[in-house]
Amino acid sequence: MTVLNLLSVCLLVASGGGMGAAPKLPVLLIDGQNNHNWKATTPVIRDILEKSGRFTVEVLTSPPADAPAEAWAAFKPDFARYRVVFSNYNGSEWPADVKSAFEKYMADGGGLVLLHAAENSFPGWTEFQKMCALSWQGPDFGDRITVDDDGKVVRTPKGQGPGAGHGPQHPYEMIVRDRNHPILRGLPAKWTHPADELYHGQRGLALNMHILATAFSAKDQGGTGANEPLLYTVAYGKGRVFVDLLGHDVPQISAPDNAALIVRGTEWAATGRVTVPVPKDFPGATR
Repeated sequence: MTVLNLLSVCLLVASGGGMGAAPKLPVLLIDGQNNHNWKATTPVIRDILEKSGRFTVEVLTSPPADAPAEAWAAFKPDFARYRVVFSNYNGSEWPADVKSAFEKYMADGGGLVLLHAAENSFPGWTEFQKMCALSWQGPDFGDRITVDDDGKVVRTPKGQGPGAGHGPQHPYEMIVRDRNHPILRGLPAKWTHPADELYHGQRGLALNMHILATAFSAKDQGGTGANEPLLYTVAYGKGRVFVDLLGHDVPQISAPDNAALIVRGTEWAATGRVTVPVPKDFPGATR
């Protein structure tokens, strides 16, 4: 190899090209309706994903809840173009053909990330309820999942115990339940998440659900006195779902811990692997 050719190869590698550069993963970020501030949070989510260098992001905004039928008829996401769908959506039912297309996408190996209230969408859509495992519903909607002090998963049957809720925003300790999962590998066993809503009493089918991390819902903070699952995955067909119940608004989404979880969880949902390293600003273990 001549000196000139060697220099060309070095420049190519330095610029991120060449055989060693992993292709970026295409993400479809869906918003348009939510009981949270999607207009402010979607740009933050997009920025977090794109600045990681691992993703390209396209945003699809749904019609508003009061849109005419023809607006919804034009809402036809081409899910197959993307490795993962990131939902910042909590609103009206999608048209039947869109739901069918999404079910096929997931069953065939697609990826899905549900952030905070996006888990609470579509209570009447059974296949989506399989994907999200738990949802913001009353006690008669389905089973409740918690973790006892010995780390054992506890299933409370439908109709027993509290339904979904949360107390005032406050900082709380996150406890990792599977340190070997790719999303959490390399993270501290415990860390403090900044002031945020702590969802409790979520209800649903809770099928094929794997808990990654919990937080203790303290009664003096309007909670349940139980370890509530806040990070978990769900298997749906060949597809992978990552549910992140943190992130009420911009400060909680952009907090270093949640920003890292969003990036790592999205890569895992897309590929089943995580190559993005733990950032240096991830909070350390609680002492």
